[in-house]
Amino acid sequence: MNDDTAPQVLDRLTRLVPLRRVGHPEEAAEAIAFPSSGRVGFATGAVYDTGGGRVTC
Repeated sequence: MNDDTAPQVLDRLTRLVPLRRVGHPEEAAEAIAFPSSGRVGFATGAVYDTGGGRVTC
């Protein structure tokens, strides 16, 4: 999504996400950077979901 996304499309997509909002690039960047930080010393093979609670099959 970007600034050109039609409001009705954004509204429909937002209703599909349990958090009721779209994610921000900074939030995705944090999820990407976290595993390589020194704060994760015991996690192996983890999957970090950045879908705001939305499940896609």
